[in-house]
Amino acid sequence: MKRKNKTKYGVVGLGRFGMQVVQELSLLGADILAIDRDEERVSVARDFTPHALFCPSIDEKSLVEAGIKRCDVVMVCLSEAIDLSILTTLQIINLGVPRVIAKADNRMHGKILARLGAEVVFPERDMAVRLATMLENSGVLDVVQLSEQINISKLEVPASYVGKTVLEVNFRENYGLNIIAIERVDGVLDNIMPDYVFSSGDILYLAGRNEGMSRLSAAIDEKE
Repeated sequence: MKRKNKTKYGVVGLGRFGMQVVQELSLLGADILAIDRDEERVSVARDFTPHALFCPSIDEKSLVEAGIKRCDVVMVCLSEAIDLSILTTLQIINLGVPRVIAKADNRMHGKILARLGAEVVFPERDMAVRLATMLENSGVLDVVQLSEQINISKLEVPASYVGKTVLEVNFRENYGLNIIAIERVDGVLDNIMPDYVFSSGDILYLAGRNEGMSRLSAAIDEKE
């Protein structure tokens, strides 16, 4: 069987977020092209990828010469200037890179990047939402934000629900939340039946709107 080609990633901009992306991809053994206008940042990035390039001017010619067109996924992590971020994102999209992800600093910046055809991430906002949700909702261990209204929350099953079935608790009817998986000692269940009985230590992955998670948190606080 023919082996699938390894995905090649590009990271343009090695500020705090861009460098973190490079580090995390490196830990996964990914093939990474890292580009920045700052020689010191490029030097640091070479600890994680041999393909870290210093480009005094990030423009279409420099991007082509660096090999950005050979990347399958490019992340634009420029934060020094919004206009450079927008122009660079447009250039990379026009060069035909299959998937372009761009870091946005604010809502308007994100709207423009999305109009260009990029996937948009808001690292600072998403981290703030994640932290606030974990602080405000009892027992929440982690949060993945899918949109401004929809989250996936990781929650240890409350003691008051241990011994009850999925149907008895009825997260969907009572809180508008859907159980998408249950992590147990012996593995992960992704096909949750109504007669499943919650056990102590179960970790629930719940998808739904923020207000539903808040109602569940309030209900847990009342019972415990």
